[in-house]
Amino acid sequence: MNHREEIRSTEVQDAATESAVLQQVLALHPTVVTLAELIREIGEGDGDAVERAVRDLAGAGLLHRSESFVLPTRAALRFDELLGG
Repeated sequence: MNHREEIRSTEVQDAATESAVLQQVLALHPTVVTLAELIREIGEGDGDAVERAVRDLAGAGLLHRSESFVLPTRAALRFDELLGG
């Protein structure tokens, strides 16, 4: 695998982790989850990937992170509603 393929592979894995994190947070809402819970449920041995996903989703305005809690934003909840969630 060359360098470009490795970068692409990492991008695909990161996007999959972001998707899994967002779906889990939305599915559990209004239950509040912690970052540690998400890592246990989704991490598959890679807690750093889950932490990056939470950080990136928060940066995109889809999650709030307060202390150790992770919550969906109103925008994420509305999007989920529009998709029939």
